[in-house]
Amino acid sequence: MTILWIILSMFAMGLLLGFVGAGGSGFMIAILTVIFKVDIHLAMGTALAAMMFTSLSGAVSHFREQNVDLASGVIVGLTGAVGAWFGSTVAFTIPAEIMTWCTAGMLTLSSLVLWLRLTVLRKLVLDVPTTRGVRFILTSSAIGAATGFLSGTFGIGSTPFIQVGLMLLLGLPIRLAAGTTMLVILPIAASAGVGYYYEGSLDTKLLLAVLAGSMTGSYAGAKLTKRAPASVLKFGMVATPIAAACLLLI
Repeated sequence: MTILWIILSMFAMGLLLGFVGAGGSGFMIAILTVIFKVDIHLAMGTALAAMMFTSLSGAVSHFREQNVDLASGVIVGLTGAVGAWFGSTVAFTIPAEIMTWCTAGMLTLSSLVLWLRLTVLRKLVLDVPTTRGVRFILTSSAIGAATGFLSGTFGIGSTPFIQVGLMLLLGLPIRLAAGTTMLVILPIAASAGVGYYYEGSLDTKLLLAVLAGSMTGSYAGAKLTKRAPASVLKFGMVATPIAAACLLLI
């Protein structure tokens, strides 16, 4: 019965994550630790590994909907994978009781950063790269390395940070940023998941249950992104990580 409830809860979560273009490991960690009483480091490893497959499902759907900028997605994703690997080695130096607060704090901060970008700083225009040359590659690489490290260290997908980087530093529109983020998360989650696996913090049975619900939900949710009003999409992007943080601290 527990496995069935995990599948159903992850399907509902996947619908939301696919819609807002999030990998959702923070939400997965919150659900697994608070509702199903899984150890946080084990939940982090399982959630990051699951996020890889969830992102694959969502990325394919977004790609078919033409919501993906391939060049920035590949560069940010590959450099993010390097950062995630180093971050996963740092995670196990942080005690479980402290990690809960760290993860919740990062989720809250990510929500705040995205909210500022979409509201207070919505008219801010930086000097973004206008060509796909050296500057574009360096900017994309910096976004990837920073967000990948955060993901590996705190078990989060860093979705808001990635989306803000894509919109603010690379000039992508909101819908394109949401879809591209799903592609970026794929190599980041894969790298971090391998790191946690080598540390013994990945449960195969639990992973399969999480995947059964989250992948199908994510694929279906991604179909709604292009059809939803921008205001609804913005609200979902901001509210998702803060909701996960609140759940984690219950």
